[in-house]
Amino acid sequence: MHSLLILIDTVLDLYTWVLVIWVVLSWLISFNVVNTHNRFVYVLSDILYRVTEPVLRPLRRVLPNVGGLDISPLVLVLLIFFVRNLLREYFW
Repeated sequence: MHSLLILIDTVLDLYTWVLVIWVVLSWLISFNVVNTHNRFVYVLSDILYRVTEPVLRPLRRVLPNVGGLDISPLVLVLLIFFVRNLLREYFW
């Protein structure tokens, strides 16, 4: 059981990093620091979008509109931290 909890914790930690990388890359694309015409940037942003969007889309429907600011990644990271702390508190 302990190994399964460690695996879940590790997957949640990796997903948090994927979210952070996706947010930073989306900012870099928005401010024209990197160009999506570059094949590597395009493929990386597409992979990160496909991994994060299924989880972020339901959150965006629930969260209120804050103008042009998307706070769904921040809310998801906070939820992941909450779940990880719950796992550590109750099962470790």
